[in-house]
Amino acid sequence: MILLGLGANLPSRYGTPEKTLRAALAGLERKGVRVVKASSIWLSAPVPVSDQPWYRNAVVAVKTDLSPEALMGVLQGIENDFGRVRGERNAPRLLDLDVLIYDDLVITDETCQVPHPRMDQRAFVLKPLEEIAPDWIHPVLGLSVADLIATMPEGQEIEVSEKLAA
Repeated sequence: MILLGLGANLPSRYGTPEKTLRAALAGLERKGVRVVKASSIWLSAPVPVSDQPWYRNAVVAVKTDLSPEALMGVLQGIENDFGRVRGERNAPRLLDLDVLIYDDLVITDETCQVPHPRMDQRAFVLKPLEEIAPDWIHPVLGLSVADLIATMPEGQEIEVSEKLAA
């Protein structure tokens, strides 16, 4: 199973963050990354807490023949095509695409880290993940999605918003 995280909290040339996430799905398909399942769009407060706009987040399951590193390159290319400018960490963004899970692989190099290193602490990843892969077990921590949700740091505001894909 390959799972990607999608996030946005600023409007892009495609419109609202919700429209941006939908356009990103189409961008994935154009690059040969087939979306097979999508969570709802979730509204989440910024982490760490700040005065920036709330994020729209989703998780999608995909099929691809790309390696994890090549997939990361495709995701960064899509982000660049959407106009993302990389600045400080946790800054507002037009689009954020991450490889969360690539089968049961564990990769810890500088360019690609799988599973995503902070996913086990983020409601905006875990809640949509629970929606589409409730039986997934973290390959390093050995914990289920439900266990990770029960132990994630408190104070992360999140609510389901709308469907991402039809």
